[in-house]
Formats: sequence, structure tokens, C-alpha cells
Amino acid sequence: MNPSPNPPLDQRAVAAAVTAERLALCDFLDSLAPDDWLRPSLCAGWTVQDVVAHLTLATRDTTWGMIRETIKARGSFDRMTADTARAHARTFAPSELIRQLRDTADSTRRAPLSSHLDPLTDILVHGQDIARPVGRSHPISPEHAVPALSHAVASHWYGGAKRFRHVALVATDAEWSAGGGQDEARGTAGELLLVATGRHAGLAGLTGPGVDVLAAQMR
Repeated sequence: MNPSPNPPLDQRAVAAAVTAERLALCDFLDSLAPDDWLRPSLCAGWTVQDVVAHLTLATRDTTWGMIRETIKARGSFDRMTADTARAHARTFAPSELIRQLRDTADSTRRAPLSSHLDPLTDILVHGQDIARPVGRSHPISPEHAVPALSHAVASHWYGGAKRFRHVALVATDAEWSAGGGQDEARGTAGELLLVATGRHAGLAGLTGPGVDVLAAQMR
């Protein structure tokens, strides 16, 4: 099935949502203990501090800068992203990273070739990449999660179109559904968003026979 109809957020509303989520995450980060910043995040091989550093770079990336760093990373975009995040994390203390993120919270600048929905997807998902490993709750608003979820499911970048071809996704906190097949996986839009972006942690919040199908695909 195609994503169920929802009034789409226009670009101005999406930008406002990104600003609100960035500021909310900054307030959350203010409460972390020093040891929390060194914990592994949900992003394999990244610490919490690495993830925050990556978020601060979202409004600073340039086309030529990305090309240069990708060449240095021997042509691997994923390696380039990880290398630049870790280098930034080593350069700046947590308090400075929070300041950088807060100072650019309302910036509409985004990475080259990205959609206006990518910054919203990033801030929501990376917020959970940070919060869950430190054992803290950082709620995701369904209003913000649904447009990010629709984007992630449809995007070839996240692999949603292939992953959900045989599974019907149904949000329990919003009027939203997508995917195909007879097996349903039900959960909040936030949990579905984690699964749609490849996070195994989201599976624990889902119910239905489709969960086993998704788990097998994500091994």
C-alpha cells in the first residue's frame, strides 16, 4: 500500500519543526553527565559525542567540502561522514557542540543533494541514537514523525521501499500506514521511523506478525 493520506507539511512548517527539535535536543543534551557523551550510540562505531558533532555539521557542509572529504575517505560517503563527525567531536567539547547546535537551530541550510525533509529525519532519529543508549526518554512528536516517516519509507537512500515491500506498517498514534503484504507491524510513528532508518532498537516497540519479517530482513 502507498502511505495513507496526511496533510503534508509545507517547507516552512518543516523548517519550524526542525528548529523546535534541535532546540529540544539541546535542552536534553544539557542534562547529560560527562560519561554519557562517551557511550556508544545506536550508530555503530559512533559515540554520543560523535553523533552530536555530526548534527552540528548539518548546516555547515558544502559541496566542495564533501567532495574533498569523500576523496580523503577513498570514495566512501559513509566513511567520510564518520570521519568528519569524529574529527569535529575531538576538536570541540560537549558544551561547545551544544552551543553550535543551538546557534544554528533555525538554519535552513542543508547538505548538498538532500531533501528539505532530511534535516527533520536526521534530528528525530539521531535524537534517539543519543537518548536510548544513555537510558533516557526523549519523546518524538507524531506530528513531526509522520512526515519524516513517509520520507524514509519512500526514500531509496534508507531502503524503505524494498524493506517494507512485504510488510504493512501501521502507526498507532497517527492516521498513517504504508508498505505491502499481509503481515502488519504496528507501533508509534517514532518507533516505525527508527525501523525505517535501519535501527533495530525500534523493533522492540512494534507488535504484529510483520515484526518477525522485519527482524529477519535487518539481521
